[in-house]
Amino acid sequence: MLHTSDWHLGRALHRFDLLAAQAAFVDHLVEVVRAEHVDLVVVSGDVHDRAIPPVAAMRLFDEALSRVRDAGAHVVVISGNHDAGARLGDKAGLLDPRVRIRTDVSAIAIPVTVEDSHGPVHVYALPYLEPAAVAAILPAAPGPDTDDGTHLDGTAPAGSTAPSHAATLGQAMRAVHADRARRGGRSIVCAHAWVSGGQVSESERDIGVGGLAAVPAKLFNGITYTALGHLHRPQALDEGLRYSGSPLPYSFSEATDVKSSLLVDIDANGLSGLEEIPVPVYRNLARLRGRLAELMTATVHERHTADFVSVVLTDPVRPMDAMATLQRRFPFALTLSHEPATDASVDELTYGRRIHGRSDLAVAEAFVTHVRAEPSEREQSLLQAALDDARRAEEAA
Repeated sequence: MLHTSDWHLGRALHRFDLLAAQAAFVDHLVEVVRAEHVDLVVVSGDVHDRAIPPVAAMRLFDEALSRVRDAGAHVVVISGNHDAGARLGDKAGLLDPRVRIRTDVSAIAIPVTVEDSHGPVHVYALPYLEPAAVAAILPAAPGPDTDDGTHLDGTAPAGSTAPSHAATLGQAMRAVHADRARRGGRSIVCAHAWVSGGQVSESERDIGVGGLAAVPAKLFNGITYTALGHLHRPQALDEGLRYSGSPLPYSFSEATDVKSSLLVDIDANGLSGLEEIPVPVYRNLARLRGRLAELMTATVHERHTADFVSVVLTDPVRPMDAMATLQRRFPFALTLSHEPATDASVDELTYGRRIHGRSDLAVAEAFVTHVRAEPSEREQSLLQAALDDARRAEEAA
């Protein structure tokens, strides 16, 4: 099985269109399926970046499904919190039976069953479960939430009226465990959720209200392998409980992450092997900090000229046309902020003490000088006129 997630087709990185990078990932994915003779590909949600994706993103998804199927694999896809489940699954019944898009919450306890030489493997597909939206349609199932007999409290935490993600997913997993007990054999759960212990990055959309987002890992006790989606950093919460992470970095907080898919081997006895398959890097991400002149000339930065770059300038005064200047050396500079170095002795003073005894005009001129450059005589006259108008308006009020 190849476990992947959070493609976010149609997403941009600070307005830079990533569709070409996402198409390159699909090429890589298909090649892995062929080279490794993959039987099953699971995509654990957030196929698209928004509910109404661009047409090009929809076409790329259709192409990916067809190519993976033609490479010899079954495919199971679930919707994530970025997807519109009804839209993603609207053609599920028209697809080849080897391709299953599961977005129907009421059907989570009905597995997709695939066969190998050892017999059936039951794949339970749990799309993103928004508690308030799905509580009334989740299948009911008696019994404990997990194999160790643990029940989760199905009520909201004290002081909260919002249903919790833990209770909602607990109800869903009760139905899964009940069906699994009847069928026996090996099982896979494909779920889109934030499981306790998972490390977030800056590019995930918050799915919680008042701390109710995280769900306990013990919900998945007894499952042969759980293929998680939602968190963009690849990580293991347990041997058979994994986030594949997103195939591309979608924020500069992921600059050092090694993006991968997970190749999972399941034999007659259960999980028998797991390998991270690195995704080829389309373009590295780098964070640079320093004065503009140093960034433009230092040889140490030469290796970042083809990278996506986020820059923090430390010049005492923000340089004019800084981004245009930076992009002459770093054509893929995407973000720019200004954090000038400060005199520690001045920083210790309160703002009120720093401006004590200075006129309004002097304070305004100092601000302009701080953020840009010393104002011209014409600008000084305009500042004085604006301050005079403001004073007259206050006196007339």
